[in-house]
Amino acid sequence: MIRISAACSFVAALGVIANAQQVQLPSPAVPLQPLAQQVRQMETALLYLGQPFSADELARIDEAIADAQESEAVKRLQSVLDPHVLALVQINPESRVKVEQGPAKPELVESGTRLFLVKVINEAGVTAHLKVESPNSGDVYIQSTGSPEPAVELTSQQAAERWSDISLYPLPTSPYVSISLYQKPPMLPRLSGLAVEYQILTIYSRDPGQRSAIISFNVGQGTQDIGFRNDMTVLFTARPARRVTFRVRDENREPGMASFIVRDAQGRLYPNPSKRLAPDFFFQPQVYRSDGENVPLPEGQYTVTYTGGPEYLTEEKNFTVDSKGPAEIEFRLERWIDPAMSGWYSGDHHIHAAGCRHYQNPAEGVLPDDMMRQVRGERINVSSILTWGPDYY
Repeated sequence: MIRISAACSFVAALGVIANAQQVQLPSPAVPLQPLAQQVRQMETALLYLGQPFSADELARIDEAIADAQESEAVKRLQSVLDPHVLALVQINPESRVKVEQGPAKPELVESGTRLFLVKVINEAGVTAHLKVESPNSGDVYIQSTGSPEPAVELTSQQAAERWSDISLYPLPTSPYVSISLYQKPPMLPRLSGLAVEYQILTIYSRDPGQRSAIISFNVGQGTQDIGFRNDMTVLFTARPARRVTFRVRDENREPGMASFIVRDAQGRLYPNPSKRLAPDFFFQPQVYRSDGENVPLPEGQYTVTYTGGPEYLTEEKNFTVDSKGPAEIEFRLERWIDPAMSGWYSGDHHIHAAGCRHYQNPAEGVLPDDMMRQVRGERINVSSILTWGPDYY
């Protein structure tokens, strides 16, 4: 797994080397120029995503590309990338796909995304999309269809099993889609047909501790190898995230509730929308936190946009989460106007707690208490919450 933390790089490197000694990947001969160009594109993508190659690895890549012996240069390039490979995907001449676990250590972080490489041995010269799938990845909810008696298609137990988001880089266009390969520029959207190429696999973990995932690959219907050899089961270990407590004070320095949009340096939302169940909602970027509540965040840089509602200023705060902190962050809400001082009060008499885009499974809609967090966070003076009939004021 690729690391960016200098403090962790030495330990991570030892783990990768130890594991790499146990798993040796094939290194087929290919022309240097297309492979070198792909490696350069991967350098750019990984830097953008916040998990670049180490300085030593970048130097080794430069030295390999400059090697006058092309066959040796190709081997050296693959030797730099292979320790980061979680999955070896082999496509035989009949376009059948099989997969084996690679040498990268399966380490994740709670509430965060980590990047791995997928090495593709493409004996068939296939140029289709490489697809990744997992029953342990995906949304933990089903959106409402408006049915008054919806069938149970996703139970709470099934939702609990969807602890991960696995995808190939580039990320899907929807921010709510799970496990994926990264296939946006500078990476190619399809396999190039070169006998050896690499793709970037992104894996998000909702939970800390040990979790296993079944991960499969294919290049279209009917390309799976016989005997279920196109999937692998990987046991991951996710380090706990830091619980960052939000201290919320209103204009009178009293404890309150506010709206927060939390993004990391790559623009990813926290908590992850695909894993949100009430009172956090998948269909809006913000979450609501009252004074003393927290958000679990992995190490990294964050920007928080916060407000107390339409009568308050929208402000931003930047901070870094690392092993030293922070334990808590203070947010002070400032008004730009106070209509109540002139006898005007805000209200919304039609707030849905069921129907619309709310959850159908594993729960039917949400509770009035969930919506009241939004009412408080937006400073609505009078509200009426609908739940398929009765109102709650």
